[in-house]
Amino acid sequence: MNILLTNDDGCESPGILLLAAALRESGHRVTVVAPDRNRSGTSHSIMFLDTPLVLKDRGPDTWSCSGTPVDCVVIALLSEISGKPDLVLSGINRGANLGTDLLYSGTAAAARQGSLFKTPSVALSLAERPEGSFYWDKAVQFSLAHLEEWAAQWKPDTFVNVNLPNTPQGPGGTAPAFPSRRQYHDGVTILDAPNGDRYCFFSAGEVTVSSQDGSDRDVVSRNLAAVSLIWGHPVSGDPRDPAARIWG
Repeated sequence: MNILLTNDDGCESPGILLLAAALRESGHRVTVVAPDRNRSGTSHSIMFLDTPLVLKDRGPDTWSCSGTPVDCVVIALLSEISGKPDLVLSGINRGANLGTDLLYSGTAAAARQGSLFKTPSVALSLAERPEGSFYWDKAVQFSLAHLEEWAAQWKPDTFVNVNLPNTPQGPGGTAPAFPSRRQYHDGVTILDAPNGDRYCFFSAGEVTVSSQDGSDRDVVSRNLAAVSLIWGHPVSGDPRDPAARIWG
């Protein structure tokens, strides 16, 4: 396949570097256009409307971009840097993108933008572990083995969101899933500076999840890759469809 590969963790993230190398070794043509720094949490934001963006050559068919993940996809597809890709692939993200995370995720937004260009698009994320380890090799191997299967599930106006369990033995298989509902108990600390400005610091809190049977959170907890078909915009399809629950 001809694959456009991006992410939101930045072009030096192990998730994208290892995945790009493995895809190329498997015979795929891969063009990487990824942010030049971490752009996690940028959702579907774009910068190129009023800010010239910089592309830097990082090696054969590999570019860093000073914009967001969505900027990377738009620039790559409109400029035809990658030709006409068969697949837009976003990831592998450092940390899961489960349920409500999809509203904030730059990883998911890049795949959504690919779908808006009528190109099959898949977002890949690897769940966190309490001790902070990431089994990238297992995630890459599993993704290569199932990539064509996931891409085949794509339908117009959707993207495929895949969350991989992060275990030493790798995922035990795949299962369809619908997005879970997550609640973020975060906080903000505000400090007054001598010049009168106020500085606001974000503090991440506990995340609570409504873990229904068959949700992406439930599937990942059973050491299976959760595969969700997500509507690319909130007015598509039947709202009763589990794939549309992220907009509910």
